[in-house]
Amino acid sequence: MPEWTWEYEGYDPSAEGLREALCTVGNGCFATRGAAPESRAGLGHYPGTYAAGCYDRLVSAVAGREVENEDLVNLPNWLLLRFRPLPADGPPGRWFAMHDSEVTDHRLVLHLRQGTLTRTLRHRAADGRVLKVEQCRLVHMGDPHVAALRTVFTPEGWSGRIEVESGLDGDVGNANVPRYRAFERHHLTGFRTGAAEPDAVWLRCRTRTSDIGIGMAQRTVVTGCTPATTARETGGRLAVHRLELPVRDGRSVTVDKTVTLHTSRDRAISDPFTAALERLAAAPDFTALLRSHAVAWEQLWRRADLRVPDEAGRVLRLHVFHVLQTLSPHTADLDVGVPARGLHGEAYRGHVFWDELFVLPYLNLHFPEVSRALLNYRHRRLPRALLAARQEGRAGARYPWQSGSDGRDETQTLHLNPRSGRWVPDRSRLQHHVGSAVAYNVWQYCQATGDVKYLHTKGADMLLQIARFWAGSTEPHPAGGRYRIRGVVGPDEYHDAYPDADRPGIDDNAYTNVMAAWVLTRALDLVRTLPDRRRQELVERGVLDVDELPAWEEISRRLHVPFHQGVVSQFDGYGDLAELDWDGYRERYGDIRRLDRILEAEGDSVNRYQASKQADVLMLGYLFSPAELSALFGQLGYRLTDEAWRRTVDHYLRRTSHGSTLSGLVHGWVLARARRADAWRYCREALEEDVADVQGGTTAEGIHLGAMAGTLDLVQRGLTGLETREDALWLDPVELPGLSECGFTIRYRGHWGIGVHLSGDRLTIGVPDSEESALRVVVQGHPVTIAPGETRAMTLQHGPPEPGDFSARAGRP
Repeated sequence: MPEWTWEYEGYDPSAEGLREALCTVGNGCFATRGAAPESRAGLGHYPGTYAAGCYDRLVSAVAGREVENEDLVNLPNWLLLRFRPLPADGPPGRWFAMHDSEVTDHRLVLHLRQGTLTRTLRHRAADGRVLKVEQCRLVHMGDPHVAALRTVFTPEGWSGRIEVESGLDGDVGNANVPRYRAFERHHLTGFRTGAAEPDAVWLRCRTRTSDIGIGMAQRTVVTGCTPATTARETGGRLAVHRLELPVRDGRSVTVDKTVTLHTSRDRAISDPFTAALERLAAAPDFTALLRSHAVAWEQLWRRADLRVPDEAGRVLRLHVFHVLQTLSPHTADLDVGVPARGLHGEAYRGHVFWDELFVLPYLNLHFPEVSRALLNYRHRRLPRALLAARQEGRAGARYPWQSGSDGRDETQTLHLNPRSGRWVPDRSRLQHHVGSAVAYNVWQYCQATGDVKYLHTKGADMLLQIARFWAGSTEPHPAGGRYRIRGVVGPDEYHDAYPDADRPGIDDNAYTNVMAAWVLTRALDLVRTLPDRRRQELVERGVLDVDELPAWEEISRRLHVPFHQGVVSQFDGYGDLAELDWDGYRERYGDIRRLDRILEAEGDSVNRYQASKQADVLMLGYLFSPAELSALFGQLGYRLTDEAWRRTVDHYLRRTSHGSTLSGLVHGWVLARARRADAWRYCREALEEDVADVQGGTTAEGIHLGAMAGTLDLVQRGLTGLETREDALWLDPVELPGLSECGFTIRYRGHWGIGVHLSGDRLTIGVPDSEESALRVVVQGHPVTIAPGETRAMTLQHGPPEPGDFSARAGRP
């Protein structure tokens, strides 16, 4: 396939869900799945449309329980366009539908460069007449409230009439995820439809609980013939424009549908209904929309493209495309977080987890204004995080594992195991490490951008309160001289309690404790560098208490990190758990990614075994360079040698089921930085997670945004060793078979368009001409200064690291 397209030939009902998710088109404000325009939900199709941050809360009666959920709402279907050739006499036949029609030459092409989805097919009617259909759709990247669909009909070997119905369909619900279908799913109410001169129809409604108003307007224009009849029909939840079109053999007739969408969450509007009608009246024709849409995408690609050869490069470009459709520059004006499944489906109910930890490092160096907006989402919900901690008798801020509209904890307390049909406790709300992810993102954003003002204001608000939470969550270790954090769940997620324990959570999760120490250290660094007046303001507001700082300092150096058999323990007592018969379970079940469900269905528990769903301890090697990680352990009083880290990596490689799409990514990153030959296996799996639907059907419910963005960062930072710290770019490239060459541009501080190209042992860095000061770069420990307008090429030293301390891997003093 060409490097700038993603194509599907033929029609496969079993694969339609995957194709629809991967062919989603969007602009950061809203997105629409790549469903056939004539389709409705069911029979393999699901034409969902989602607006960023548009949530609604409903209570469902399920299995004798009342369950409350907040969902990203499936909005009215603007895409609807049905057609059928009309007979010369007699009643019209059925509307065309892929599943019960004779179709040849069906082809979907997602054009990544210009952000469009095209579809071509030939439909053979029951009487043998053939109609060629070509369609092109877009969700406008320049105007975030406009979408359009062009359909070109060409009869082959006959003349006659076709009927076309172009509509806005409000008869939708949230039904994309089969396991959610027992829950209440109808979020829209208060429907009104109507027509407006000269050729528009409209639909308005609102969400049931959150009362978000939704307005849609549509116009349908025909070129190539004069309609024989035209009628606009409105009522209930449907507003349509029905047209009867005379067609002639070999001559094309074009139907252009332009749609506008507003919600009451939008800025600078009076109401969404009026805004949608006014925007529709001002919208240009399809040709002009396509032109301006392509220009907007060209500008995005200029800032975002990764240049990697062969198939890996094509997949990475698809990943860039979907990240930007979910989190575009338009996101900077919205109050939204990072939805784990993008705007591509309803899995995880559209909630915000910790995926920003994998997304922001990429955005920081391309679209820092978007990163800042995503951090502001967290800052606006800081009062709720403070309340959550206070309700648990703790200080500081406890951010929830799952977030939605208003910052309350959306994490469920029960989980239905589809294998056993039983409801089991869901303790994932104990993943308090999400707060450390917020703190990490604040710090990394400010390091990449030099945005000291943000660090000293909103960043300080969050970082200091998260540090206070961790300090207040510790207690003295029984062994003396150290501190511990009890009753948490780590990134692994499988282990949510000790075997046969009467309380939830585990103690001294290594990732949680090391990250807590890092947060406390960064908070102390911040306090030391704050201007006196700002420090005084924080004290007056109660955000900072200088009397707490000595305790923060002590805890940051004395948090307990457990070890067993010479490796870092995932948590205290992990080494005492039983070993699992991995080969036996693979032989019995094949796919054991969701080992927790398999064991529960057997009446067993994954809590009894040394088995992880995804990377946990190894996440530390993902977030920190070898030098940083060694220094962190050293600060805590532990010597993390190269041999100890190698044993740790090997230990968890053999005991991880990779039940998360993030797991292969993290393992590939860690192995690449450790210069391991098996790194490419995991990197390749990370690239294939969604395009090959590795998780077995989950991509149809929405792409995995964190994994997609993480693969981009794997190239951007993982292969190059790129870090932003100490007012410089640090690079320490590694060799990775399969991704031996890459190129990209980044934005760092005031430098827009710094070019980085890595090929074998050659690293080239170009700084664009500007009035900025020279760029400080440290390559494999050697400082280099590159002036604006200058390009420097450097020869790298590759080879195995020296034995000894883990920090030797960094190649730095």
